[in-house]
Amino acid sequence: MILKLGEIKNDLWQYLARTDKKIVMYGMGNGADKILAVCERYGIEICDFFASDGFVRGHSFHGKTVLSYSDVKAKYGAENIIVLLSFASSLPDVIANFKRIDAECELYAPDVPVCDGEIFTLEFARAHKDELTRAYDLLADEHSKSIFENVVAYKLTGKLQYLFAAESDKDEVYEKLLNAADVRSYADLGAYNGDTIRELMKYSPALSYVTAFEPDRRSFRKLSDFCDTLPENIHVNALHAAAWNEDTELSFGDEGNRNSGLFAKAKTVQIQATSLDNALKGKAVDYVKYDVEGCEREAIVGSERTIASCAPKLLVSAYHRSEDIFALPLQIHALRPEYKLYLRRYAYVPAWDLNLICI
Repeated sequence: MILKLGEIKNDLWQYLARTDKKIVMYGMGNGADKILAVCERYGIEICDFFASDGFVRGHSFHGKTVLSYSDVKAKYGAENIIVLLSFASSLPDVIANFKRIDAECELYAPDVPVCDGEIFTLEFARAHKDELTRAYDLLADEHSKSIFENVVAYKLTGKLQYLFAAESDKDEVYEKLLNAADVRSYADLGAYNGDTIRELMKYSPALSYVTAFEPDRRSFRKLSDFCDTLPENIHVNALHAAAWNEDTELSFGDEGNRNSGLFAKAKTVQIQATSLDNALKGKAVDYVKYDVEGCEREAIVGSERTIASCAPKLLVSAYHRSEDIFALPLQIHALRPEYKLYLRRYAYVPAWDLNLICI
């Protein structure tokens, strides 16, 4: 592994705990709450919150009036502040704004896991150095290894430059790695409203059968409506269920968005869960996508018979938990060592849309 953890003396949280600059947070909501919880743990004070100009309405967040970016600069001076991003985006104009602010003052995008779990600190990285190294060594090409290194460096430092150095082309993933033109049968674990089925259809003219898991009731209704619009040559078995390692019932966050999952702390409902092996009932599948909000490990266990029997191409989200970047490659390799493993990441801040591709 090229990245030497010994060269990074302090992670972002250690740096923030020691700085004399005023720390302000850009954004509000669930992401901000997660970052605030980590800041509280490390004794890091957040002086103010600001929002994009169109969202500044004189309201407050955690007892502080939400300011504009120009208000914050006028109050402290750009040279005296550190900005922490607390929301995610893949929109080009929003990312361009991140870059503009980054050019004017210190800006970081703290890495906090989408699901509950450990933070990717320097202590965490050192404790898992062997697993990080083994996962890195399994990767099949230099682009994958570069992404791995840059994502690890980003997780430790929060610096956007590492994210921008770890981006991939979606066409390359579908056309060259997945060879999606040959895909006839697809299993979509975390189908949301059908968006990833729609995306695959652009690359897979032979697609004829889809098994789609979606546990959220609102998203499943949208998925069903989308399936009703599909041509007759594409059959979809839409399951209102979570992808898991067995047939059971689980508590699920009733949030109605694409990040709804099994680890929500707000309103929950009981949902059905099943494994891909049980859903397919021995039917072959060419390609499986796992985007199940931190349950990838369990969903893979629930696919073991399918993977053993027909070795489908796999695309596994590898960003929901701090350990995903190394634990998921090691899990897949142990299950089927013949797979070649690739990492690809689409443009996003923070380090979302990081995918492990197994062929």
